[in-house]
Amino acid sequence: MSLGGRLALLTRGEGSHVWDAEGTRYLDFLGGIAVNALGHAHPVFAETVARQAATLSHVSNYFATPQQLELAARLKELAGTGERGRVFLANSGTEANETAIKLARLHARKQGWAEGLIVSLEGAFHGRSTGALALTPKAAYQDPFRPLLPGVTHIAPTLEALEELFAGGERISALVVEPIQGEAGVLPLPEGYLRRARELTTAHGALLILDEVQTGMGRTGRWFAFQAEGIVPDAITLAKGIAAGFPLGALVTFGDASDLFYPGTHNSTFGGNPLASAVANAVIQEIQDRDLLANVAERGAQLREAVERMPLVAGTRGAGLLIGIALTKPVAAEVRAAAHARGLIVNAPTDDAIRIAPAYTIGDDEVAEFTSTFAVALDEVASRHAAPTTEGIPA
Repeated sequence: MSLGGRLALLTRGEGSHVWDAEGTRYLDFLGGIAVNALGHAHPVFAETVARQAATLSHVSNYFATPQQLELAARLKELAGTGERGRVFLANSGTEANETAIKLARLHARKQGWAEGLIVSLEGAFHGRSTGALALTPKAAYQDPFRPLLPGVTHIAPTLEALEELFAGGERISALVVEPIQGEAGVLPLPEGYLRRARELTTAHGALLILDEVQTGMGRTGRWFAFQAEGIVPDAITLAKGIAAGFPLGALVTFGDASDLFYPGTHNSTFGGNPLASAVANAVIQEIQDRDLLANVAERGAQLREAVERMPLVAGTRGAGLLIGIALTKPVAAEVRAAAHARGLIVNAPTDDAIRIAPAYTIGDDEVAEFTSTFAVALDEVASRHAAPTTEGIPA
């Protein structure tokens, strides 16, 4: 990670702060890119890792463990899958999305199709393994690795493009979308998009798969972003905040999609090991016990209100503590560097947007520190790009 033009060697963290090897302290408002839901070195996280590592950390996929079964039950309950829902535990968001691709292929076969298109959206990011990369239509990522997985296409993230897709007569096995496109600058889908996508996929025999790797596990103020839309998808993919820093991913299925995988079609040696599962269970319990979803919603609104009054800010978008700050000029890299130089970690996913994704545990102190530091960084960049004045210069 580059902080102010140099590579920072981070050595420790506590709460929403990290320190580098030189002892410099930073306020971490990126949270490991929406991963560190409880912040750094949270006692529940540390104690759970130590306790579980002292008993059982890995047993391979030939056995089940109580921690794994507990986590699967928790995810089904939080997502509202009902009894038919199933959970496949993986190691990352990319692996979860690879699993989703295989789910779509199995669905096409069940429909009796030799082929079925998998569709994702322009601006999407679903991972960098070769399958997930095919769903991530960014030339800089894809071009060095072509040819990519066949049978994948991309459409604009608009309702018009969605309607045209399903009016075209193609056999579509799955539509894969992020409720909020994080790498595109924290761009929410258009109002009503997910509801219409659900209607069209159902009518045309396609799966609706939601990539909630970044939005899931409470990041938006709900356990999952789709819950704000009143729909039920066929599958969701999860990672990032699910274990608050311990590598873990998941595919959660609903309804008929839960019957597609059968023994031998997929597996993972490390996925859902008892250590990762125990941490995820503890993280979920801590979020529930401390009512952190309410804090996510409250602090997100507080931050957006404060930021929208600052220079260079055109507006904010996102939900909860996944916030995109739209800038009036393409100076996001300069703003990021200026913030880093003052001890604030943020991210510039695009030229004209800053992304913040802090821990769910932030309070008034962290909000105040962010607000004051970010305002100074914006002022510096704004002054650098201020229009020249001729006032006081003789004609």
